[in-house]
Amino acid sequence: MNKNILVTGAAGFIGANFAEYFVNKHPDYKVIVLDKLTYAGNMDNLKKVINKITFVQGDICDFDLMLEIFKKYDINGVIHFAAESHVDNSIKNPFVFTQTNVLGTQTLLEAAKRTWGEGSNNKFVHISTDEVYGSLGEEGYFTETSPIKPSSPYSSSKASSDLIAFAYQETYKMNINVTNCSNNYGPYQHNEKLIPHMIKLALNDQKLPVYGTGKNIRDWLYVEDHCEAIDLVFHNGKSGERYNIGGHNEKRNIDIVKLILKRLGKSEGLIEYVEDRKGHDYRYAIDPTKIRNELGWAPKTKFEDGIVKTIDWYLDNPDWLK
Repeated sequence: MNKNILVTGAAGFIGANFAEYFVNKHPDYKVIVLDKLTYAGNMDNLKKVINKITFVQGDICDFDLMLEIFKKYDINGVIHFAAESHVDNSIKNPFVFTQTNVLGTQTLLEAAKRTWGEGSNNKFVHISTDEVYGSLGEEGYFTETSPIKPSSPYSSSKASSDLIAFAYQETYKMNINVTNCSNNYGPYQHNEKLIPHMIKLALNDQKLPVYGTGKNIRDWLYVEDHCEAIDLVFHNGKSGERYNIGGHNEKRNIDIVKLILKRLGKSEGLIEYVEDRKGHDYRYAIDPTKIRNELGWAPKTKFEDGIVKTIDWYLDNPDWLK
């Protein structure tokens, strides 16, 4: 069988890291990268692998284009990253999140179904977030059976797209997995996100705005570890299953900001507490027992090592912070 996979949203942060990881690990695959190249997409993210992939610029909401891509490149596998992902943007403009994340995902699934047929063994992996589960208190972890309780327009749109993916698996017997990851960090991340944003501000001696008290907790996952997990799900995941992918690296936002300042030799006096985000979830934490037991995955990168590698990467690649 031909090994032609479509990776959507691969000019973005996680998708670009995955494309780089995948083509180097699996040179026998032909990788077609699709990206709309919105503000969050950057072709420079793909420069290390541009000669090893086929790039197509396009919108996952364009059904005719999706059908054309599936047929032209004989696609028989999909890794679906393409999404609007910034919570603050979803609060300001929720419509675009519903359009891209919900309707775009259904468009892609429908193109796959019509091309492959019902009951196909071709794999479709939908990449989602732990934010679909809502917020945790001081104790406990998200598991694959946790209630779906999204808090923001972003997480609601991702929860909706998860359910659509599972509906296609159940109704049309397609070979589909959904993965829900914790906060990623590493190279190529857009500077609207916490870690690169704070690095950028600190380097320019600007104030670092921290929501509320800064005590909100996130589970951090180094992006290369995430890519390895997705690869395992793509090749070995059981159809219809959800897999939580977490780093077991819980950190308060304020502690990350202070760590960045210390690494850069900057004063904590640059920290500025600002009004909290609307609907700000207190804590995310993932229990990755299922993926560990079924697929043998565990995160390899300790946060203390990963954050140093990440900060140093941005120092070595200052153009990504512009």
